[in-house]
Amino acid sequence: MELLNLDNLGAREIRPGLLDFGLLLPGISPDDGYALSVRIIHQHDQFLQDIPPSDFHMSHGMDPVYGDYWSTKVPVDTRDKPTKKSAWGLAGRYVYRYVLKNSRKKIDLDWIIDPFAREFGTGKLSAITVGYKPYAWSDAENDWKTPALEDLVVYELMISEFGGSIDEAVLRLDYLADLGITCIEVMPVSNTANTVDWGYMPTGYFGVDERFGKRKDFQSFVDNAHQQGIAVILDAVYGHTDECFPYAYVYDAVSPGSENPFIGLTAASYVGKSTNFHKKFTRDFFFTANMFWLDRFHVDGFRYDCVSEYYDGPEGDGYANLVYNTYRATNAAMASGGHWQRFFRGDEFNLIQCAEKPESPGEFLEKTYSNTAWQSATLNAAENVARGHPENLTGLGHSLGLICCPEVITCNTDTLKKTAFQYIENHDSSRFICNFGMTRDPDELMREGDRSLCDRVRPYLIGLILAKGIPLLWQGQEFGENYSVPAPFTGRGRVHIFRPMRWDYFYTAEGKSLVCLVRKLLQIRKGNARFRHGEHYFYNHHDNYQSKNVLLFSRSDHDAFSLIALNFSDHEQKVWFTFPHSGNYQEEIHGEATLSVVVADQSHELIIPRHDGRVWSTAIR
Repeated sequence: MELLNLDNLGAREIRPGLLDFGLLLPGISPDDGYALSVRIIHQHDQFLQDIPPSDFHMSHGMDPVYGDYWSTKVPVDTRDKPTKKSAWGLAGRYVYRYVLKNSRKKIDLDWIIDPFAREFGTGKLSAITVGYKPYAWSDAENDWKTPALEDLVVYELMISEFGGSIDEAVLRLDYLADLGITCIEVMPVSNTANTVDWGYMPTGYFGVDERFGKRKDFQSFVDNAHQQGIAVILDAVYGHTDECFPYAYVYDAVSPGSENPFIGLTAASYVGKSTNFHKKFTRDFFFTANMFWLDRFHVDGFRYDCVSEYYDGPEGDGYANLVYNTYRATNAAMASGGHWQRFFRGDEFNLIQCAEKPESPGEFLEKTYSNTAWQSATLNAAENVARGHPENLTGLGHSLGLICCPEVITCNTDTLKKTAFQYIENHDSSRFICNFGMTRDPDELMREGDRSLCDRVRPYLIGLILAKGIPLLWQGQEFGENYSVPAPFTGRGRVHIFRPMRWDYFYTAEGKSLVCLVRKLLQIRKGNARFRHGEHYFYNHHDNYQSKNVLLFSRSDHDAFSLIALNFSDHEQKVWFTFPHSGNYQEEIHGEATLSVVVADQSHELIIPRHDGRVWSTAIR
C-alpha cells in the first residue's frame, strides 16, 4: 500500500487568503464533456437569502498513479464580497461542495462531498477554516506511552452522548481516570449525512464531524486523555460507506452499472455501499486515513468495524493487508522520533489494532496482524444465564477464559501478543439489566431495564473485570444505564435515536452501589498482576458448582493466587473448594470473610451471597 499525497488533496490554505482544492475522480474527464467546480460560501452567510455561494472552475490534469485529477486555487479577499454584509474574505470557516456538470449527458450533480475534507459543515457540506492555527500539543505528549494490551481497561463512548461535545467530554476524563479506565474506544467521529447518527455510514474519513466539534477539539481530547494516562482508539468503518459518499454518489449517477474505481465487493456486505479493496485506490485511501489519524491526531490505534466486509483471507487485498501495512508503517515511523515513540516500550510495540468480528475472533487473531478483537461469546453466554438458562454457566466459564483466542502468534519475523475484549454490554446491545426485567412503557423504543434489579448485575461485572482479556465497559454501564436497543438491522430506531448518558444515575442508590463495585474491581485488577496477565483456570464441576448457579475460576501468577466465586442465584450459596496453597486468604471486594490458616489440599467451605461474588487471594511465598 502507498500513501496518497494529501498535500494535493482536499481543501488547504496554502498561504493567507489563498485556498487550494484538489480532487481525484478517476474516469471523469473533460474529454467526455465533464466540467467540475467548487461552490463555496462563508459559514456565516450560508443561511442568508441575499448572499449566494461562489463557484470556481476547476482545471483538469492526470495523476500518474490514480488518473483524473481536478484542482483550483480560490482567493479569499474582502474586496470580492458579493454584498456589504457578507463575511466573504474574513477569517473563519467556509463551507463548500463540488458540482459536476455534463451538458451532453444532461448531468448536473450538486452536493458532492469532498472525500479528503479535513473539516465538515452542516449535513453534506465540507469545510475549511481560513486562518486556521494548528493545535499546540502539550509537552507531556512527548512522554506518553501507549499501554500494553494487558494493562488496557476500555471504555466505549460516543462523544455526543457521553458529554454532549468534545469540550464537555474532556471535562469528564478525570472521572474515567479515577474510575480506572486506561483506554477509550471512541465511536466514529467521521462525517455522516445525519445530525443524529451512530456514525457507521461515513461520508468523510479525514476529519471530525461538526456535530462533535472541530479537529483541534479532538486533538485536545486525545492530548488530555494521554495526560490522564488514557489511550484513545478510534472506531474505523472501512467496509462500507453512505450512498452519498462521493465515490458512490458520483459514479452511480454518471455511469450506473459500470466499473467503479472505489466501490464494489471485497467480501460479504451488509449495509450502505461496499468498498472494494481489490482496487489500489481504495486500499491506498484507507491506509492513508489510518496513518493520517495516527500522525495528526495521535490516536493509539483502531477498532475496525465489521471486518468481515473487507476480509478476503490472510493474504488478500483487504483487512489483513491493511492492518499489516499499518503495523509496518507505524513501526518504521519510530525512526522519525517525536510522537511515534509512544508505541514503543523497550522491545514491545503497542499499536492497538482491534478486529470487530465477534463470532470468530480467533481467526482474525491467528491470521492477521490484529492484536486484539471483539468477541461475543461472553456476552451471549451471560445473557442466556441472566434470562434463566443456568446451563449456559459452563459456556460463560469457558468464555471468561478466552479459550478461543491465541496468546502469542509469530507472523513473518514478528511476534505479536494477542488477546480479546471482554464485555456484557456495547453500543450494539441493550443494557445488560434489560435481561432481568423491563419497564412497561407501551412504546417499544422507550422501554428500559428495571433498575430496581441492578444488584443482579454484580456477579457478571465481577467476572468480566477479573477474567482473562481486556474488559470493556459501555458508557454509563458502571452506574446502571438501562436503555434498550432494537435488535440488529431492524430499523432506524437503532442508529438514529439520541441516548445521552444520564449522569444523575450516578447519585442514585443503584448507581452508587455499582460504581463503587466497578472502582473496587478495577483497583484489584490494577494492583494484582495475576488479573492482568496471569493464568486463568475455570473449575468446571457441574455437581459442585454450576448446579447451584455458582461459577468458580482462579487467576494465578507465579507466587500469587486468587479464587473468584460468583453466585448468580436468588439465594446465598455454600460450596466447598480445595485451595492449592496454604496460607491466609483475604476477601478482596468487601475486606471480610477472611479464611485463616488454609491448609492446601483440604476442602474449605465458602459462602457466597445472592447475586454477588467473592474474591479470596493470598500471596504464595
